[in-house]
Amino acid sequence: MTDTLHSPARAYGADSPLAYLLDLADQEGGAPTDQEQRDDAETAAAHHVYAYSLEQVVDAVAWHGYPAVLEAGRRGWEASAVAWLDGGLWLHHTLRISEADGASDVLTLIVPCTCGRGYVDIGLDSEDVLMDILTELRPTCGRSPHDDRDPLDCASVKTVPHIGPASSWR
Repeated sequence: MTDTLHSPARAYGADSPLAYLLDLADQEGGAPTDQEQRDDAETAAAHHVYAYSLEQVVDAVAWHGYPAVLEAGRRGWEASAVAWLDGGLWLHHTLRISEADGASDVLTLIVPCTCGRGYVDIGLDSEDVLMDILTELRPTCGRSPHDDRDPLDCASVKTVPHIGPASSWR
């Protein structure tokens, strides 16, 4: 007896739910394109804004999306979106994705420093935090106070050390 067990070429019906889903997956083409990532990031950001404050001044079209950035073949940065607030201030939104926690919205206010050489990023956990930060920034017209005595929060650009006259650079 030489009966050999052969699996059929397709173990499911052509009109079955599995066939439909497999065909749908083929049409999707795998990983999302950069444009799809940008669009998704803009949509997620627009849905996360705070109703009392940000929703009044930042509409859905104000967000500009960026695709994920790959580092060494894996995701280093998730797709994100930014919105310009004026005066050098930006909002940055991303979905932080982890297997343990799932997806969580991360909204950051990016504020220029009073020194004029850097920025400070401030995580916004709630609308109350945003209002507190804006209250603190009001006296400096939306700039983060800079104090040279403390470590520089703004990651300001350090001056290049003097290495001699330009003629000696050759």
